[in-house]
Amino acid sequence: MIKMILTDIDGVLTDGRIVLSEKGELTAFFDVKDGHMIKMAQKAGLIVGAISGRSSKANFYRMNELGITELYQDCHKKLPQAEIIIKKYDLSWNQTAYIGDDVIDIPVLRKVGFSACPADAAEEVKEYVDFVSNYNGGRGALREIIIAILKKNGQWQKVLSDYLE
Repeated sequence: MIKMILTDIDGVLTDGRIVLSEKGELTAFFDVKDGHMIKMAQKAGLIVGAISGRSSKANFYRMNELGITELYQDCHKKLPQAEIIIKKYDLSWNQTAYIGDDVIDIPVLRKVGFSACPADAAEEVKEYVDFVSNYNGGRGALREIIIAILKKNGQWQKVLSDYLE
C-alpha cells in the first residue's frame, strides 16, 4: 500500500513554464484540480511531499497553501533527499510513490513502489514509470495519478463518497 506521495514540482505540479516579470519575479502556473486532489490524498491519510531541483517563492507559497510541509528545493540529487524523507516517516520505498517528468527524477522513479509521470514528460522518463498520465504537467496529471494511487490502495471509493452524500 502506498502511504507517501513524493513529487517533483516544475513540469508536474506546474506546466513547466516560468514567467519572469520586469522586476525579475518568477511566476508559475499550478492547476487547482491537482491541488484539490492533493488535499483528498492527505484526507485519506497519505503523506505528500515535494522535491524540486529549482527554488522559488511560488513553490513555497503553493506548497504551504496545500499543507505540504515536506518541501525540499534546490535538490539536484533527489534520491538522497527522498531517502531521508522516507526514513523520517519510517516507511519503505515500496510504500512510496514518486511523480517526475525529467531525467533528474529517474533515480527516484526507479526505486519507489509506484512511479508515474505526466504525458509530456521526457521520453527517457516514460521508460521507467509504472503509469503515464493522459494529461500534461500542471494540467491535471497529478490529479489523475493520485486517483490511480487511491484506487490501487482501495481508498478511492471512500474518498469519493465524501462528495456524493
